[in-house]
Amino acid sequence: MIAESKITEIFCVIDEFNKNFDKEMSNHALISSLGKRRRNRKGVMSESEIMTILVLFHFSHCRDLKHFYLHEICIYLHHDFPHVVSYSRFVEV
Repeated sequence: MIAESKITEIFCVIDEFNKNFDKEMSNHALISSLGKRRRNRKGVMSESEIMTILVLFHFSHCRDLKHFYLHEICIYLHHDFPHVVSYSRFVEV
């Protein structure tokens, strides 16, 4: 598996990208003319954590995401991702 320092480095790069991307998206977002309120509640796992897990999956030797998530992330890398959610919730997000 990949070294813990590399996981942290990948997370930091992705997190910085997400911050810049969210700022740019909020500047160019279309305003809804219907005036409906939308839910914008924070999830347990951040977008950066989810994207980091997906990048790690592509670097791994696993063939399917479910096996990688349940065995590698939830068991071996739980200390790097303390707020893991169930696999079905992870796929839903």
